[in-house]
Amino acid sequence: RIDVRDPGQVICRNTVSSMQSGMFYGYVGQVEGLVSRMKAEMGDHVTVVATGGLAQLISSATDCIDHVEPMLTLEGLRLIYERNK
Repeated sequence: RIDVRDPGQVICRNTVSSMQSGMFYGYVGQVEGLVSRMKAEMGDHVTVVATGGLAQLISSATDCIDHVEPMLTLEGLRLIYERNK
């Protein structure tokens, strides 16, 4: 099992770090690509909020994320539950 984390560089010197680099910078590239395409459709006036367990890690490597809210989905589910009980 390989943990997703920032190895500190793209080109690494061992297998584990190289795999971490591929996963980490691959995720960062996916996020940047999606945000870029969404902004092209919606305009640059949008606020990008990252959610989930890897949100803080990914946001540390890109400028395309404006705000990190790791528990947003769970908070939304809690609010829905509270309104419907």
